[in-house]
Amino acid sequence: MTFRLFLLAFLLPLATRAQGPLSQVWVPDLGNGTYKNPVLYADYSDPDVVRVGADYYLTSSSFNAAPGLQILHSRDLVNWSIIGAAFSRQLPLARYNQPQHGNGVWAPALRYHNREFYLYYPDPDLGLFVTKATNPAGPWSEPVCIREARGWIDPCPFWDDDGQAYLVHGFAGSRAGFKSVLAVSRMSPDGLRLLGDEVLVFDGHAQHPTIEGPKFYKRRGYYYIFAPGGGVATGWQVVLRSKNVFGPYEDRVVLRQGNTPVNGPHQGAWVDTPDGKQDWFLHFQDQGPYGRVVHLQPMQWKNDWPIIGEDPDGDGVGQPVLRHAKPAVKNPPPPATPATSDEFEGSSLGLQWQWQANPQLGWAFLNRAAGQLRLYSVPLPAGYRNLWQLPNLLLQKLPAETFQATARLTFTPRFEGEQVGLVMMGLDYASLTLTNTGGRLLLRQAVCRNADKLGPETETAPVAVPAIQPLYLRVAVRAGARCQFSYSLDGQQYQPIGAEFAAREGKWIGAKMGLYCTRPGVTNDAGTADVDWFRVEPAQ
Repeated sequence: MTFRLFLLAFLLPLATRAQGPLSQVWVPDLGNGTYKNPVLYADYSDPDVVRVGADYYLTSSSFNAAPGLQILHSRDLVNWSIIGAAFSRQLPLARYNQPQHGNGVWAPALRYHNREFYLYYPDPDLGLFVTKATNPAGPWSEPVCIREARGWIDPCPFWDDDGQAYLVHGFAGSRAGFKSVLAVSRMSPDGLRLLGDEVLVFDGHAQHPTIEGPKFYKRRGYYYIFAPGGGVATGWQVVLRSKNVFGPYEDRVVLRQGNTPVNGPHQGAWVDTPDGKQDWFLHFQDQGPYGRVVHLQPMQWKNDWPIIGEDPDGDGVGQPVLRHAKPAVKNPPPPATPATSDEFEGSSLGLQWQWQANPQLGWAFLNRAAGQLRLYSVPLPAGYRNLWQLPNLLLQKLPAETFQATARLTFTPRFEGEQVGLVMMGLDYASLTLTNTGGRLLLRQAVCRNADKLGPETETAPVAVPAIQPLYLRVAVRAGARCQFSYSLDGQQYQPIGAEFAAREGKWIGAKMGLYCTRPGVTNDAGTADVDWFRVEPAQ
């Protein structure tokens, strides 16, 4: 077995695990035939969804996180579970073995064609890529670059009735030098090559600035491109239509905030129910430190234009619903939510976990017999200033507006300066750290402002904790992403450490929470943190 295959054989089990129990902090299914938005109260940015038979599959932007391109499954568009990821490590390895905040996988598109799933995604610095699978849970093929290009983003394929294939995409102004336009290319029928004939089909500068994230469809002889305009936090959903794939396209706003608290409702996916009688639209809402959470809207057609959400004034422009009847499907599934807590009792990490860069051998092992996750202390990188530079952060998305996350762990350091921490990570971050200092275990809260600019950490006065362990580390998140760290020696009484911290989003992502274990230098051994469990519960 080659080293590459050996490494994949090791890493893939760490990236796959059965779905966990129902979330204790956010369940969108209200149990009475209705649901509340968001249906995914987590940072599944730029979602795309495809229906295959009675099953729906969702993917979203994953940027530099690994495993990347997580795949979610639902049978009713309300109850979702994570079932896999398209890759365990992002290519090229040399680039993504180090943190690449805001780079990597931007808005993807997921489609089903000729009994295969196709997943197209852009790397804004490298080009457009495609990977395929017969099972959406994986394995997925190694990505193929279909066009090397800097600044081409948000690709979406379309196979026409005559077998011809096309691809629509946008442009990132930060790389291409221009933006707010959409282009369509011919594509080989197998979806693996672009054939030229690049045609600019829409310029959004006048009415829909920053138009991007296009999704390609066809209905009743019209080609439709759904695309968001107006920017992430304050924009709207645009739909373009034409009788010719290359245009000219008419445009219409079909969804905006209206008289609702749902800002910037746009960028997502149109799907229907298996019987074809209902249409639905999933889109994101930017909630700052909580990320881009996913809403589900009813959709109807009028004069071959979609109306998304509700239209109280009848002007053809919808606004988001906060609660609604669930999609009508046969055999409605029981409530389900993406995994959050992890008891570490299996042979692999829960699918909610992602590293801040490509994972490496020796960072973590599951000890199934003990029901623990063992984190080994990893040497800090050269020129280390703060956690923004650390590849071995094990993180997951925030799962609700309010909650608490607690880790029960035992720290066994072997060298001076080794540290384990519970972190709330973003452009600013805070962590609760346990450090081996002079033969004692010292607990502190560290806060870093402007981590992306390599700002320094500030620390509270240390608290010595006894060698008797385990220790319980907790962060409680209140409305507005206000975070309070605390610790306990017995799992019952918790002592706060440090001031309340306002979580801040990351680079194009929401804040994330999780664990890390480090040491200051390279040694011939490493200390360990054995994590018994990580539990997400309602805040006390």
